[in-house]
Amino acid sequence: MTGAALTAALDSLAELRIAVFRAFPYLYDGDHGYERDYLTAYAQSPDALVVGAFAGAAGQERLVGAATAAPMADHAAEFAAPFRACGIDVADVYYFGESVLLPEWRGHGIGHAFFDRREARARELGFPLASFCAVIRPADHPARPAGYSPLDPFWRKRGFAQVDGLVGHFAWKDIGHATQTDHAMQFWTKRL
Repeated sequence: MTGAALTAALDSLAELRIAVFRAFPYLYDGDHGYERDYLTAYAQSPDALVVGAFAGAAGQERLVGAATAAPMADHAAEFAAPFRACGIDVADVYYFGESVLLPEWRGHGIGHAFFDRREARARELGFPLASFCAVIRPADHPARPAGYSPLDPFWRKRGFAQVDGLVGHFAWKDIGHATQTDHAMQFWTKRL
């Protein structure tokens, strides 16, 4: 999705992010206004990519998953700060913002397709490095569901690796909390 199609999908994309990130490990008590503002940056970046997964009959499709990406230089400054602190040129980084998919659509290869399309776009634009970040939660977190499996093995199979010291800090309101709190986010990278 780009241009007018992306702008028209911002509300659906915001709702999808809020729904998916509400679950562990993010536990995000989402705010629609914040989401729309955050996602507008993708609509404004000429080299951004938003890939949508839709379900339903023609003309009645609903967004069930989405993945975003944009040059790190076009993203919010707080995402670029950890790269600068580690001596990584943000002009080299194509940032994968999120990959969100409703639970009933998982396990069908959509997540791989999201990564394939974002990596292809990054290569097409000449970026040597792709990156994303994921929240760091302790293994004994009280909200961790029984049988929870982190996505680390999936990301490693895709060729991504955690970078020691490349950690950002972002604030959001967890479910059941009255105020925002700081969350450590581990960045992962892949040479393209």
